[in-house]
Amino acid sequence: MAKEIKAEEFDYNVFKTIGKDWLLLTAAAGDKINAMTASWGGMGVMWNKNVAFLFLRPQRYTKELLDQTDGLTISVFDEQYRKMMNYFGTACGRDEDKITKSGLTKFESDGRMFYGDARITMFCKKLYAQEMKPECFIDMESKEKWYPEQDYHTMYVVEIERILINE
Repeated sequence: MAKEIKAEEFDYNVFKTIGKDWLLLTAAAGDKINAMTASWGGMGVMWNKNVAFLFLRPQRYTKELLDQTDGLTISVFDEQYRKMMNYFGTACGRDEDKITKSGLTKFESDGRMFYGDARITMFCKKLYAQEMKPECFIDMESKEKWYPEQDYHTMYVVEIERILINE
């Protein structure tokens, strides 16, 4: 059963949650919906709001949908869902309905889709978006390593409005 907690009660290690467990970002625009795996980002406080920092490459279908809407959900799953998370990170939502194909239990709240199978769900609202620029890199090694195609991420700052924990 899911329990709502305040952001101040979120006592999970964000380095593990984001970098090792991975996130599933879900965005919808009109009748289109898609989800993608993310393992880069952060959480903190900005403008006196509890926020997450997300990074999406320009070719991602979820980015296209996120740019057309004001919100999204961020979900975290247990290790038993690793194969499914790999699928969400490699298949393209333009070509298939990944969410239906995954078999996840879908729910909707506040116009945002979330999953009964997720261990953690964050309901978020976009606050800011900015494309990363090559001239802003200080660490040229990272620029060369991660952007050989020059497909720089867009950074999103999203307010975490609600958090559900599945117990």
